[in-house]
Amino acid sequence: GTKTSSHLLNTSRLMCNHCASCGKADANLKACKACKLVKYCGVECQVAHRAAHKKACKEKERELFALRLFAQPKKREDCPICILTLPCSNEESIYCLTREYCPFCNTATPVSDEEKFKRLSERMEKYNDPEAMVILGLFYNQGQNSLPVDQSKAFELLQRASELECDGADYNLGCLYFHGLGVQKNMKKAIHHYQIAAMMGNIHARHNLACIEVQNRNYQPAMEHFMVAARCRWKDSLDMVKQGYNKGYVTKEDFEKTLRDYQASYDETKTEERDRAVVIHAREQESIAYSRREQE
Repeated sequence: GTKTSSHLLNTSRLMCNHCASCGKADANLKACKACKLVKYCGVECQVAHRAAHKKACKEKERELFALRLFAQPKKREDCPICILTLPCSNEESIYCLTREYCPFCNTATPVSDEEKFKRLSERMEKYNDPEAMVILGLFYNQGQNSLPVDQSKAFELLQRASELECDGADYNLGCLYFHGLGVQKNMKKAIHHYQIAAMMGNIHARHNLACIEVQNRNYQPAMEHFMVAARCRWKDSLDMVKQGYNKGYVTKEDFEKTLRDYQASYDETKTEERDRAVVIHAREQESIAYSRREQE
C-alpha cells in the first residue's frame, strides 16, 4: 500500500509540470489565473484547452471566491490614541477621541465647514488619503458642510478611493448603485462593490449582502454573512443569527460560537469614550435628518 501511494504522489508531481493542453513538460509553465488547477505553455495552449477546462475552472473559481468572501476578516489595527483594538464599525468611532482631536494630525478637530474642507482637501491631495476622499465624496453627495450637492463629484471621489483599496469607498459605491443615487440603479454592481468591501472587513457591506440574500430566499449564504458580521460585534447581524437559529438555518454549534465571538469582540473593543462617540454620532445623524426635513 505504501509503495502505491508513493507512485501516485510522484505521478501527481509530474502532472503539475506538464501543459494541460499539449502535454509538454516544462518547469516554467504558467498556472490558470482563475482556478490554479492546471498549467499551460502559453496563451495558445490555454485557448486551445479552454472548452475542455471551462466547466472545472468555473467551479473551482466559484469555490475559491466563496472561501475569500466568507472568511472572517482580520482584526483592525490598534487605535493610536488608546492603543486598543479598533471596533469593526466606524460609527463606533474610528478613534476614541475623534470628536475632540483629529486622528490624522492630532490637533483640535476643526469646527467651521471651511476648515474641515481645507484639511480634508490637504489630506486628499498631499497624502492621497482615501478616507478623506470618502468623507468629501459623502459631503458632495448629500450637500453637507456647506458644499453643494454634486453627485458626479461624489462618484468620482469614491471611485478614486476605491482604486486605493478603501473598503468605505466600495461600501458607499454599493449604496449608490443599490439605491440609484446619482447613478443608474444596478443590483449587480451594488453586490460587486459590497462584496469587495466585505472582503476588506466592512461590516455594513457584509450585513447588506446578507439582507440581499434573505430577500432572494438564499438563507444559508445569508446566515454565513450574518455570522461573520456578528463575530465582529455587529448587533443587528447577531439578532438575525438568533432568528436563523430559531428557524433551523443555523446549527447550535455555529450559534454558540457566534455568541462567544461576539462577546469577545465586544469586551476587546469597548471603552467609555467609544460609547460616548456612538451617542454623539446618533445626535449628529438626527440633526442632519432634521435639517433635511426643514429644507424640504
